Amino acid sequence: MARRSNNLVVPQATAALQRLKLEAAQELGVTIPQDGYYGNYTSRETGSLGGYITKRLVQQAEQALQGSGRTL
Repeated sequence: MARRSNNLVVPQATAALQRLKLEAAQELGVTIPQDGYYGNYTSRETGSLGGYITKRLVQQAEQALQGSGRTL
C-alpha cells in the first residue's frame, strides 16, 4: 500500500474532498479505482483529475472570499 505524504489541514474535510474527487472524475470520464490504487492509470488521467479538482477548489475559495468582502 502506498504511503501518503499529503496530510489534510482539516481532517473533517475528508468526506467533502472525496465527494469532490468523485464528481470531478465523473465529469472528466475517469473511473475511480475501488481499491484506491492508481498505478494502472496514465499520468494524463490522474493529472487532469488533480488539476480539475484544484481548479474547483480555487473557484470555491474565490467565491467564499467574494461573499465575505475580503480581498486576496
